[in-house]
Amino acid sequence: MAALADLMPCPAKWPGAAMAALAAAVFAALDVVDVLLCLVYGVLDGFLEESPLGCYCHRNRGKAAATGEEEADGVSDTLYVRRSACRDALLRLLGPVGGGTRRKEDASPAKARSPRWSDCGCGKCGKWWSNGGDRLHFVLQEPTAPNKGAEETRSESDRGDDAIFIHGFTSSSSFWAQTVFPEPAAANHRRLIAVDLLGFGDSPKPANCAYTLRDHVEAIERSLVDPLHLGSFHLVSHSMGCTIAIALAAKHPARVKSVTLVAPLYFLPCEERASQVALRRLAEKKLWPPLLFGSAVMSWYEHIGRTICFVVCKNHRFWEWLIKILTRTSGVDIVVRDLTRHTHHSAWHTMHNVICGGARAQDRNLEALAAAGVPVRVVHGDADQVVPVECSSRHLKSKLPHAELRVVGGRDHRTVVFGREEELAQELRAF
Repeated sequence: MAALADLMPCPAKWPGAAMAALAAAVFAALDVVDVLLCLVYGVLDGFLEESPLGCYCHRNRGKAAATGEEEADGVSDTLYVRRSACRDALLRLLGPVGGGTRRKEDASPAKARSPRWSDCGCGKCGKWWSNGGDRLHFVLQEPTAPNKGAEETRSESDRGDDAIFIHGFTSSSSFWAQTVFPEPAAANHRRLIAVDLLGFGDSPKPANCAYTLRDHVEAIERSLVDPLHLGSFHLVSHSMGCTIAIALAAKHPARVKSVTLVAPLYFLPCEERASQVALRRLAEKKLWPPLLFGSAVMSWYEHIGRTICFVVCKNHRFWEWLIKILTRTSGVDIVVRDLTRHTHHSAWHTMHNVICGGARAQDRNLEALAAAGVPVRVVHGDADQVVPVECSSRHLKSKLPHAELRVVGGRDHRTVVFGREEELAQELRAF
C-alpha cells in the first residue's frame, strides 16, 4: 500500500497533474491533425505548384548533422527533430502513402514560385515580387535640425552616428518607427533606420529562401549597410531581432558603436543542443498562458501553422476590414497588422533557423563582441512571459559581464517598449 501511495500524486498536486494530462491529450490530437494536413497539402501542392516545396515530415537530417552540414548551412535541426511519440508513430504508419508530401532533395529551390497559392497575392504583399527587387524595405528618419541650414552643414563624420533598429518575430519596422522615432530625444543629430526583416512587413518574402541567420544578416548588409554607406552605426533590437543584431555586430565589430538588446533570447549552454533548448523553453507544450499555447502550436506543427496563416494572412484585408467595423476605427493596431504581414514559409523557417538555430551561434558571437569591447546595453521587463527575464539577468549577464543591465518593473515583452517610448528614447540617447 505504501508503494502504491508513492506512485499516486498527493491531492495538492492533482490540479497540476490534471492540467498536464489535458495538455498531453490536446497536443496528441494536434499531432493527428497535423499529420492528416500533411497529406492534404501534399496533394494540393502537387496540383497547384510546378515545383512543390514539400515539408519536413519525412526528411532525415541525421546524415547532414553527422557530417556538420547543419552548422555550415545554418538550417536548424528543430525543423527535422520535433520529438513527439504520437506524431512519429503516425508518420511511420503513413510513410508508404505519404510520399507526395516529401520535399525533393534534388529539386532546384529557384523554381519555387512566390507567392505560393496559400499566400496572399494582393498588390501590397506582392509589390516586392512585381518590382523584382531583393532589397529590404526600411523607414529612414533624418535627424531633426535645431536651426535652418543645420542639415546642409552636417559633416560626414556625423553620419557615422546612425542607428539601425531591428524588430522581433512577426513584426515590422512600424514597431520602432511608430513608437520611438516620433520622440524628440531619439532623432537628435542622427539618422534612424527601422528595417523590415527578410520575410516580414513590406520586405521580400521569397519561397526559395531558408531564412537562416546568415540570410537575415546578409540582407541587412546589402540593403542598408552598403547602399547607405554606414561606416559606423548603433544597433537597437527587440526579441528575435537581438539574435540578428548580435550576429551583425560580431561580423562588423569595428563598425558597431553600441548594441542595445531589448528582451533578448539567450540560454546558458548545456549538454542538450542549443536549438532544442530554445524550442523547449520558448514554445513549451502548455495550454496556459494562451500566448505560450499559441507559440507552441505555431512552432511544433508545420501544417497547422500553415493553415492558420492561410486563413489569417492570406485574407488579412478581410480581417483588417472586420476589425475596423467592430472597433469603429479608421485603422488597425500595428501589432495586429504586423501579425499578418508574412508568409508561413518565412515565419516557419525564421522561427526555427533564427530563434532556435541561431542559438548555436550565440556564444561565438557574444565572445566576439566581448573581445572587441563593443558597448552592450540590455533592457528587459520583469513581467515578460514570452522570453523569461532570466535570459538577461542571469544567462546573458554571465556571458557579457561588462554589459549594462536594466530590468524594468511591471513590463512584459511588448510593454517594455510600448507605453514607455519617451523613457526608452532618452535611455537610448544617453547610451
